[in-house]
Amino acid sequence: MLSPHELATLMLVKSCPDQIDLGREELSVLLEHRLIELERRLSGDFRPYLTRDGDSMLQSVERIRC
Repeated sequence: MLSPHELATLMLVKSCPDQIDLGREELSVLLEHRLIELERRLSGDFRPYLTRDGDSMLQSVERIRC
């Protein structure tokens, strides 16, 4: 189960991945659970993005919320 901070970070990855601080502790948990991956950009920087499982997790949370 994800903590509230990890879930919020997952939402941030979906909505504004370019604004995420890659030093966030929560990212390592999301990577470990394979909910996100890091894409290497041409600039050499990394950008987080949701995996299929990460997107599925957020869809499940949204169904519960409604």
